[in-house]
Amino acid sequence: MNEVEILTRLRHKNLVSLYGCTSRHSRELLLVYEFIANGTVADHLYGDQPNPGSLTWPIRMSIAIETADALAYLHASDIIHRDVKTNNILLDNNFSVKVADFGLSRLFPTDVTHISTAPQGTPGYVDPEYNHCYQLTQKSDVYSFGVVLIELISSMPAIDVNRYRHEVHLANFAMNKIQKCAFNELIDPSLGFESNLMVRRMTTSVAELAFRCLQQDREMRPSMDEVLEVLKGIGSEKYVLENMEEVDDDVGLLKTTRPPTSPDSDHVGLLKDMRLLSSPNSVTEKWVSRSATSSASV
Repeated sequence: MNEVEILTRLRHKNLVSLYGCTSRHSRELLLVYEFIANGTVADHLYGDQPNPGSLTWPIRMSIAIETADALAYLHASDIIHRDVKTNNILLDNNFSVKVADFGLSRLFPTDVTHISTAPQGTPGYVDPEYNHCYQLTQKSDVYSFGVVLIELISSMPAIDVNRYRHEVHLANFAMNKIQKCAFNELIDPSLGFESNLMVRRMTTSVAELAFRCLQQDREMRPSMDEVLEVLKGIGSEKYVLENMEEVDDDVGLLKTTRPPTSPDSDHVGLLKDMRLLSSPNSVTEKWVSRSATSSASV
């Protein structure tokens, strides 16, 4: 019923369409969606039959922009998705995005700063501040989308127990590499990071944007509108680079190893002493809100 309530009020080219549902009195409760034939982003990156080669850098950039567009639309419609992840980003035969699965989504009243509710979501994507403070905001989706951005540039899963203890969570792994300006250890080499200056600059810029999305303090994260505009700017950079004079590799490397900066404020200091938090390993704990701010329990 939550998905029906949410999706009947939404229309966006990058959101999956709900065609109908059975009656609540039916023997089986079913939702009928449009069929999206090409699987999920996660399937293509590292599923049972991964085919990362099918997701070239231009396609991944398009996926990032279209997903951000869909999330910005949700936020403008006062809805928090609450389970943004590559498994919930479907792809059609043209690799266009259809964001799906609104079972955890919540309506967000315009007159409140947050919704007090028990943390829910998928380990590896859950906003650490939401998990700690039980306060759900639109910036929680921004954090999750930051993890998606890292997945798109690294082809790595959000959780991998084979990584070192403090790097099991992709968010921590990425933040460590970005802090050290070790972009070559984070970005999937098959995308052409070492051989293509355009790809190197664009993937590095996306990494820097993800760095902002993954800030521990939600107030330091950009809004989805800001994220969308930055991604569109990065996507249009190809037109500039096509007309640039050829730059030698040393100069290109110098440009990509500068510490990440924000166009809105100076975040360089964050790189030196930021305390990293992981998305929780478990998000199924029960909790009853005591907040007077439009509280809701799940």
